[in-house]
Amino acid sequence: MVVSAAIAVGAAATYTTYKAGREQKKAQEKQLALQKQQNADAKQRAKEAKEQSDIEMNKANRKKANTSAIQSKAEQAALTGPAGTMLTGNMGVDPNQLKLSGNTLLGG
Repeated sequence: MVVSAAIAVGAAATYTTYKAGREQKKAQEKQLALQKQQNADAKQRAKEAKEQSDIEMNKANRKKANTSAIQSKAEQAALTGPAGTMLTGNMGVDPNQLKLSGNTLLGG
């Protein structure tokens, strides 16, 4: 009788320990799921904050056309004429300079 009572007490203690372990595991899983959700929410908030910051930065640093540079280029084009460029001037390139015949390294 004493042996069966001791076994019953041991079984009850084992079951209680098992049940407490299961409850602790469930609580840990619940906390882990909650932490994952909080991390996901924090990432989303950080992404939204960065996007908002980018929008505000773009508003503050709007690009404006450099009208004086455009006008300056137009004036230069008027001075050099329709055939001229900044590299060749208004005379263009002499066609004789483009020929490869002669005593040059390229034309042989």
